[in-house]
Amino acid sequence: MEKKPEHLFYVLECNDGSFYAGYTNDLERRVNVHNEGKGAKYTRAKLPVHCIYFETYETKREAMQAEYQFKQLSRKQKEIHIAKGSGQVEITKKC
Repeated sequence: MEKKPEHLFYVLECNDGSFYAGYTNDLERRVNVHNEGKGAKYTRAKLPVHCIYFETYETKREAMQAEYQFKQLSRKQKEIHIAKGSGQVEITKKC
C-alpha cells in the first residue's frame, strides 16, 4: 500500500522565544534543515529551534491556509491555539 503524502503546518519555538510557522511534507527533515542554518532567514539568527506544534492536512493548500491563518493571530492567540490543539494547558507538545 502506497503511503499518502503528509501536508503539515508546523510551529517552531526559536531560541529567543519567538514562534516561526511553516509548511512541510517532512517535519523531521525540515526541523533539521532549520537547525543547520539552511532554513528560513528568520530562524537562522535564532537557533536552535524546536518544534512545539503541528497539524496534518489532506492537501498542501489546506496546510498553507492554516499557516496563513496562524500568522494573522496575536502572540496570545497563537499560544491559545497551540495549547488547545495539543490538549495541554501550557505549550508543551513537542514534535
